[in-house]
Amino acid sequence: MERTSEDDERLTVPLLEPKPAIDGAGGSNDEEEEEVGCGGSLGRRLVEENKKLRVVAGPSICARATSFGVTVISQAFIGHIGATELAAYALVSTVLMRFSNGILLGIASALETLCGLSYGAKQYHMLSIYLQRSWIVLFYCAVILLPIYLFTTPLLIFLGQDPEISAVAGTISLWYILVMFSYVLGFTLQMYLQAQSKNMIVTYLALVNLGLHLFLSWLMVVKFHFGLAGAMGSMVIAFWISIFGQLAFVFFGGCPLTWTGFSFFAFTDLGAIIKLSLSSGVMLWLVNGAFEILDKKIYDSKRKGDL
Repeated sequence: MERTSEDDERLTVPLLEPKPAIDGAGGSNDEEEEEVGCGGSLGRRLVEENKKLRVVAGPSICARATSFGVTVISQAFIGHIGATELAAYALVSTVLMRFSNGILLGIASALETLCGLSYGAKQYHMLSIYLQRSWIVLFYCAVILLPIYLFTTPLLIFLGQDPEISAVAGTISLWYILVMFSYVLGFTLQMYLQAQSKNMIVTYLALVNLGLHLFLSWLMVVKFHFGLAGAMGSMVIAFWISIFGQLAFVFFGGCPLTWTGFSFFAFTDLGAIIKLSLSSGVMLWLVNGAFEILDKKIYDSKRKGDL
C-alpha cells in the first residue's frame, strides 16, 4: 500500500504544540519556577500559616488565659485570708467548676460548628438564631447543675471532707453560681464572634478585666478587709463586665450582618441543636473527667511517696 502526500503531512504534524512565550522567551517558565520556589520554602509557609492561626485562635487563647488568670488572682488573695478559705476555694474551683465548665463548654462548642457553616453558606441571619438557641439550651443546663452549688456543704460532708472546709466551700459555691451563668453567655458569644473573625473585642475586654480584677481584689481584700466576700465579689464583677461588653458590641452595631434581633424562631427546632450539643458536651466532659482522675492519681501517689 503506497503512502500518499496527505499521509506524509499527518506524520510530520507534532502531537503537542509549543506554547508561545508570554512577555518574552521563557516568561511562563520563570513564573512556574518562582511558584515552585515559594512552595518549597517550608519556613516561609510555616510563617504564613502561623499568621493566619494567630488571627483566628489568638483572641480565644487570650480570653481563656485571662479567664484562668482571674481565678488564679482570686486564689492568691484568698490565700491571704486563711488556710481554710484557700482549701475551700481550691476544692470548689477544681472540682465543681471543672465539672460544670466541661459540660457547658462542650455543649456550647456545637454553636461553633453551626455558626461556621451558616457564615460560610452566607446564611447570615441564622447566626443570631443559633446563638439564641444555644442560650436557651445552656440556660436549662445551668439550672440543672444548680443543686450541686446549692447543696455543696452536705455533699462534701457526705463524701468525707472536713466539715469546716465544707461549710466555707458552700459559701464560695453560692458566689460561683453567678460565674456559672456568665459562662452561658461568655462561651457562646466567643464562638459567635469567632465565626465572623470579630473576636478581637473579646481579647480587649479580657485584658481590661484582668487588670480590673487585680485592682478590685487588692482594694476589697487588702485595703478594706472585706475578706472572702470581697475576693469573690471582685471575681464576679470581672466576669460579668466582659459579658456586658460583648453583648453591647453585638447589640449596638458590632455585627450588623448577622445580628437581626431577638426572634421567636429561636424556640423552634431545638431538638437538633440539643442532639448536637449533647454529643459534643459528653465528649468534652469525658476528656475533662479523665484529667481529673489523672490529677487525683498523681496527688495520691505523691502523698504515698511513690513519686
